[in-house]
Amino acid sequence: MSSNPSLMPNLAGPAHAVSADAGATPTAVAPPPAARAAGNGRTLPGTVAGQLRERIIQGEFPPGSRLNERALCDLLGVSRTPMREAFRVLAAEGLVQIEPNRGAQVVALSEANIREAFEVIGGLEAMSCRLACERATDVEIAEIRALTYEMMASHARHDLPTYFRTNREIHERISLASHNSLLKQLYDAQNARVQNLRFVSNENRQKWDLAMREHIEMADALNARDADRLAGIMRQHLQRKCEAALKTLNAGQAPATAQSSDSG
Repeated sequence: MSSNPSLMPNLAGPAHAVSADAGATPTAVAPPPAARAAGNGRTLPGTVAGQLRERIIQGEFPPGSRLNERALCDLLGVSRTPMREAFRVLAAEGLVQIEPNRGAQVVALSEANIREAFEVIGGLEAMSCRLACERATDVEIAEIRALTYEMMASHARHDLPTYFRTNREIHERISLASHNSLLKQLYDAQNARVQNLRFVSNENRQKWDLAMREHIEMADALNARDADRLAGIMRQHLQRKCEAALKTLNAGQAPATAQSSDSG
């Protein structure tokens, strides 16, 4: 592997576990009431849907949990009409299901659903990787490399929430760098369904180190515009995420939040 030495950290530290319940890991800060954000150009239901989507992704509302309409209206400072419209938006995305007289519930994916979703996501992201190698500007590549440095720093600090957020942005930037709006649209729709599953498991430090190394290799491959290598690393990376999600499901555990050790 001809990696840029400047991107290669020393990941041979202690192999102690860093799980979702390890230490006093910072928790996600709740967003402000949706009503305050309604004037920023987005519709109120869209703003509410965005806040609920983020809470679902971070594991605050785990799969199978019911969304209490009244409690959420109080929490986000909105009336029932935009909340119900937000539920419909999330239902169209496959994140929640609405049952007559029972309200909204976060969708719980089966093992088959998870396998199929990661197969599709893997294909979409591999295609994004190939197109990004052809079409990304030098500035876009530099920004992705800079984000990789940021992720390495949060990994070294054991700062899982920051690692999680930076990780998501890297995958998003690679998708954008494909410069294919339809591919980006398909990616966004499918990724929303499995985003919380991409960062599951309470496995050991070695697993997290491996995920970090894979991202370093991705940044190097993109910098070299090596489409085959980048697509291959991405497919392997997402296959590991699928295996971790299935392991968690089969163990009967709730999906981990942004504080999971096997962050993607």
